[in-house]
Amino acid sequence: MTSPPRRRVILMRHGAVQYFDPAAAAPLAAHGVPLTAEGLAQARTAGLALAAAGVHIDLAIASGLPRTLQTAEAVLGAQVAPPALETWPELEEARGGRLRDLPADALLDAFTALQRGPLTDDTRFLGGERLGDLLDRVLPAWERLRARQDWQVALVVAHGVVNAALLSHVVSGGQRMVLPGWQQEPACLNLIDLGPAPGDDVLRACNLAPTDWLQRDTRTTTMERLRDDFLGWSAARQKLHRVTP
Repeated sequence: MTSPPRRRVILMRHGAVQYFDPAAAAPLAAHGVPLTAEGLAQARTAGLALAAAGVHIDLAIASGLPRTLQTAEAVLGAQVAPPALETWPELEEARGGRLRDLPADALLDAFTALQRGPLTDDTRFLGGERLGDLLDRVLPAWERLRARQDWQVALVVAHGVVNAALLSHVVSGGQRMVLPGWQQEPACLNLIDLGPAPGDDVLRACNLAPTDWLQRDTRTTTMERLRDDFLGWSAARQKLHRVTP
């Protein structure tokens, strides 16, 4: 019996963004937020690392949101003969609800619910989209990628929750679930060898951060930092309202 053929998927999270601008009256719309200067640097570093290792990308996919397009374009900029970038909107991030609609006693926990679990189809991301609905759009896209025969190394730039769903699918042998506890640093690389069927997939590496491979001093998650950014933004807005006549 021979081993199943596998192809390499480089599953990335987009680079760093800033949702809560202290000078803005409201959080920036998640669908339109761009990469920060740091996020662009992270994406370029990832691209240079892949090129230096001799990795040739022959299929490139982004969710279509600006932060994933910018990340993918920065990575492809280091390739000698980059492929055309495709957009797959099925891979857009889980859609959060409006933070002001969440009860005050549930707001802070909502930021970290997906890292704690338990998670079910009815678990909602920041009071918004159900994980079951996310899986219904993300997993068929993953199988569409598997069915295509025109690539050997694919770059897929998506989002934290989407990546958690795909990584859960891979390590569970193809089950439909989202496991808690996944961490995805900005512009991180996950290396997956995609087999002919879900049970043949292999996770080679997870959450490799190109500007900080060892993450030596990092002890918080991206969602914990997002929660802290929100608290800082809220405090700044409250202070502004107190001093504004």
